[in-house]
Amino acid sequence: MQIHLLAVGSKMPGWVQQGYEEYARRMPPECRLNLLEIPLAKRGKSSAVEQLKQQESEKLLAAVPKNSQLWALDGGGKSWSTEQLADQLRDWLQGGQDIALMIGGPDGLATGCLQQAAGRWSLSPLTLPHPLVRIIVAEQLYRAMSILKHHPYHK
Repeated sequence: MQIHLLAVGSKMPGWVQQGYEEYARRMPPECRLNLLEIPLAKRGKSSAVEQLKQQESEKLLAAVPKNSQLWALDGGGKSWSTEQLADQLRDWLQGGQDIALMIGGPDGLATGCLQQAAGRWSLSPLTLPHPLVRIIVAEQLYRAMSILKHHPYHK
């Protein structure tokens, strides 16, 4: 199984790339983490937020690999403990289908993305910067996998 992390934004600072890559590298072969960056819509002083979200969301949906189950990272989604994420990861692994996790840009995801997602996952009630989210997701997936493999990382 692969987990495709579809994230709006490219040309991230080095610390973002390093943080993400550190945890993605640790994932076992049976659960690879694959980052697909979607360019941020061009913003100007008179840009309409909903239009920008729509443009980014259309690109996100077009980038979803075939036969992947789509999930949205969204503040209105379900919040999981790490142990609950491990249970969800086990379910995903047993399902045998690739997973695509969408991270919106600074304005979030358009309604169309949220409606097409099989589920919505909230990392926190806090508003997090979208570059940081990719690191948090990678680390939490690695931590959940360490629980499933009885690896001491989680302790």
